[in-house]
Amino acid sequence: MGKLLMLQEADAERIETLKKRLGARTKIDVVRSALDLLERDAEKTERVARWRKATRMVAAESRKVSREFQRPRRLGRLV
Repeated sequence: MGKLLMLQEADAERIETLKKRLGARTKIDVVRSALDLLERDAEKTERVARWRKATRMVAAESRKVSREFQRPRRLGRLV
């Protein structure tokens, strides 16, 4: 058996409006769609945070390797 959820009248009206706009069969379909979107958004936020952490960890070494691959400038050698 599912759990009961108490909604304020304004929220119930919003769900009903979205139900009609989305063509959902039931109110729970609307809520599930919203939960799916929230989960995707949370996963994206976590993924971006992991990328930033990884970037900070390798930034110094990456700059060092990048400098090693740069060609010396011709003008600098002439002077």
